[in-house]
Amino acid sequence: METSSLMPSEWQRALLIMAHPDDPEYGAAAAVAQWIAEGKEVCYVLATRGEAGIAGLDPVEAAAVREAEQRRACERVGVDTLEFLDFADGRLEHSLVLRRELASAIRRHRPDGIITLNFEETWGPGMWNSADHRHLGAAVMDAVADAANEWIFPELYGGPDPHPGVQWVAVCSPRPTHWLDVDAESVERAVESLSEHRMYLEALSDEPVEEQARRQIDMVTAGGETARRVGFQLFRF
Repeated sequence: METSSLMPSEWQRALLIMAHPDDPEYGAAAAVAQWIAEGKEVCYVLATRGEAGIAGLDPVEAAAVREAEQRRACERVGVDTLEFLDFADGRLEHSLVLRRELASAIRRHRPDGIITLNFEETWGPGMWNSADHRHLGAAVMDAVADAANEWIFPELYGGPDPHPGVQWVAVCSPRPTHWLDVDAESVERAVESLSEHRMYLEALSDEPVEEQARRQIDMVTAGGETARRVGFQLFRF
């Protein structure tokens, strides 16, 4: 593996920003577990509570279920801070309102790097990406500059100072450019973390939850010659 393809390691605090509960677990959980075990800090900000994500379950009930599942998932990988921005699930727009709230979150948490989910149109041939993922990810990229600029959102004055310290955004992408080696314990923590989304996964498939979780984590940590690894598409700022 070329040194240039390794994920940055000279940082202390990262902020994961994604659209829904379960989004962190599908792509980033093993990396988050590895980083936290190494003494780094990772906080989560989710744009919605995933209230439209369980067929047949009223959104008010689903929001409570999915928040509880996400909090348990965070505990499995060592994440202490979880925030919800309470945008409507399934109706995210790449708007000034979303950019402002993301910029505010970046200023509050003051990360060195940001982790988000694939926001391209597809996951691969014939696999369309959801509108929430597309709009949220693009807004995250714009919000990095918004968070650093004192003039774009003057209504944020009086809150945390502008934060120009974001060095990179790592995107959980089917087309990674950089890799992080993860150990067996981090892989197991990732499986446990995704398995905490029990009601959500049960609604998706009759397959046992743990089997769904292990198949997904095996897929996103495959590819290393001597170890498991998680891939990201890296953008530098």
